[in-house]
Amino acid sequence: MPTIRLDGHSLTRDQLVAIAHGGVRVELDGDQLTRVQRAADFLSDKVRCGEPIYGVTTGFGSNADKLLGAHRARDELPGGNPQPRSESLLEELQHNLIITHAVCVGEPFPAEVVRAMLAIRINTLMRGHSGIRVTTLAALAELLNRDVIPLIPRKGSVGASGDLAPLSHLAIVLLGGGEAWVGGERVPGAQALAHVGLAPVRLSFKEGLALNNGTAQMLATAVLALDRLGKLLDSADLAAAMTLDAFAGRSGALREEVHALRPHPGQVASARHLRELVAGSTLVDIAYHLVPRFRTWSAQAWSEPAQQALGFDICWDWVPPSQRHGREAFYQRFQPFRGGKKHQPQDAYCLRCMPQVHGAVRDAHAQACRIVDIELNAVTDNPLIFPDAADARAIEEQVISAGHFHGMPLALAMSYVKAAIPVLASISERRLNKLVDPATNDGLPAFLIGNEDGTDSGFMIVQYTAAALVNDLATRAHPASVYSVPTSANAEDHVSMGANEARHVLEMTDDLAQVLALELYTAAQALDYRQDMLNAARALAARGDWRSLAAKVSNAPESTHPDRAQFEAEVRALADALAHAADFHAGAAVREAHAQIRARVAFMARDRALDGDVRAMCDWMEERLRGD
Repeated sequence: MPTIRLDGHSLTRDQLVAIAHGGVRVELDGDQLTRVQRAADFLSDKVRCGEPIYGVTTGFGSNADKLLGAHRARDELPGGNPQPRSESLLEELQHNLIITHAVCVGEPFPAEVVRAMLAIRINTLMRGHSGIRVTTLAALAELLNRDVIPLIPRKGSVGASGDLAPLSHLAIVLLGGGEAWVGGERVPGAQALAHVGLAPVRLSFKEGLALNNGTAQMLATAVLALDRLGKLLDSADLAAAMTLDAFAGRSGALREEVHALRPHPGQVASARHLRELVAGSTLVDIAYHLVPRFRTWSAQAWSEPAQQALGFDICWDWVPPSQRHGREAFYQRFQPFRGGKKHQPQDAYCLRCMPQVHGAVRDAHAQACRIVDIELNAVTDNPLIFPDAADARAIEEQVISAGHFHGMPLALAMSYVKAAIPVLASISERRLNKLVDPATNDGLPAFLIGNEDGTDSGFMIVQYTAAALVNDLATRAHPASVYSVPTSANAEDHVSMGANEARHVLEMTDDLAQVLALELYTAAQALDYRQDMLNAARALAARGDWRSLAAKVSNAPESTHPDRAQFEAEVRALADALAHAADFHAGAAVREAHAQIRARVAFMARDRALDGDVRAMCDWMEERLRGD
């Protein structure tokens, strides 16, 4: 089994994702364990000297002004304490901190989130500024290595002082409490420990605080969310490229020299990726006059048996000379036929501005990754222990209360991402809608179905589902980080809500993945129609009978009309251009993705139940995210 060494300094997002998904062991760096034990020994020494230390010899939060005595108050009763306890007050303080703080509610986090939380907590404690003993830290690592997954309900952290409640659910299993998953079974914590041969831990000075005071939940969910979003950004570009090919769109808005004039990194990267995806396409930048538009199939539409099996007819409109005035330069470049492509040099925003929109989301993702990379190897509990501080004059200079548990750096970064996700979903839905709307889909059939008998709905309701998902994402985009609710009797009077923020983002990636799957599903259908219609025109022209092609052209002059000779010459020119054109197809990367889709979902010539198709597309998207 692969092993990742945790030293508190070098954990990466990729390593954490690998740990989260299982099949990876962790080991503790020996040099850092020396530092860990040094801090624990220092703390033990200071306690023996009677030094007042927050969270060690005092209460927590609003109880920080309460100093622990030498013995329990009830020990002073005549006859002694009727409920004697074996542990000291200092040990009881740490034990009670964990068991009283494990109060989360809701559905449990999936195993990958909990594994990531364990790894983050171990890594930050490896820095040697938390006072935890090596034995306790090793026991925490054994939970991870033996795949004991503490059951942690999803809701209960306000993101300062760290993720107290969920981390208490994590730590309580070490004490033999709570619940955990082990061997696929949900069992009490003590049973889970026994199952893998571990004994419950008895906490020492500050160990409860070291275990539950930090940003591990928000960081774990943030890392997993960013991992998914990074892959979804590539999938969004793929969906956009397939849609651009299906539209036979324009590539000018993707050109390198264009984006050099506004070089936002994400925008430049998205434009480059889109260029790579459509490379080799014979659809993008196609001449306007070559593209026919859809016409409903009829029994008289085609004479050849192979063509009679098609689910469409094709047509163009001829532009007579009387309507070309002022447009002479255009008709010197392009033949006078209006088919599926409008005579305009730019596409709609959802196609033309893909680099700007996708790129802005890439930049939001990159900024969040920068914050997360710092947090992965940061110390986030309180107080911080500096056993080797030179010239320390008092304990407060070596055990320092600070605010590293405050999740606002993560919270604001995830707020940015949270706002970006609906943007990416929205432009995807707009492209999907443009594909199914006959007023905007550049000559494709309405709802991407032949509907020759008037009974088919095609992809109409696919867009409804995408719209519902986009609306749901938009309503969840409000930043949790702007609404602090004070806690601990106002001792913790400003909190980050970063745990909610990161959890929302992770959940939102599921809906984004489904929107992109629906766009790809729809774009694959549209691409089939576009390629088949163009290649049907090409095959018709290749037969050498220009009159068969002329029969597909509306607005033709009568045989006695003065424009008739010009019309026939121009139809011959159109037929010649089509006959000598190469096969019409999408870019190589788009073709590969299209083939993968068609291996799971067939082209829809007539209405059928779509629920299986949609499930297959969503499953395929998840396979892409997993790298299967």
